[in-house]
Amino acid sequence: MAWANSSIFRQWVADMITRTEAMDVDTDVHKVALYNNTGTPSKDSTAANSAYAVDQWVVGNEVSQAVQWPVAGVALAGKAVTTPSTGVVMFDGTDTASGSAATLASVFGCLVYDDTMTTPVADQGVSFHYFGGTQSVTNGTFTVVWHANGLFRITVT
Repeated sequence: MAWANSSIFRQWVADMITRTEAMDVDTDVHKVALYNNTGTPSKDSTAANSAYAVDQWVVGNEVSQAVQWPVAGVALAGKAVTTPSTGVVMFDGTDTASGSAATLASVFGCLVYDDTMTTPVADQGVSFHYFGGTQSVTNGTFTVVWHANGLFRITVT
């Protein structure tokens, strides 16, 4: 995989604006699934290819551990849409953590997807996040610490 950056999926933004699905960012169930270094994330993926368990986001590339960080991911909690400054809209959530006895290796990034959506495709990807290299934990807590600028920001000019 050529993880190089983090991004929101362009098609998700387009689908939100055109109301392809009546999505509600702060009340829909979003999940965070962890991935290894197989595949190449692209912000320009189609709705279908951004979805969980499809294309590069297949379960075979996922890093999971039973109850600690299960297959299909952990629910994103504390979601909020805010306008922290002039011209900025931000989507944020509470840092996402595993159970306290996780053993996870070769985690390079994650997919955030909408587990509520069914149209235009079930489990459509919202964004992907690169962790800057391989991350792991042995019999501890694996935590995805979201950036101070949220999962993503949109600047309106």
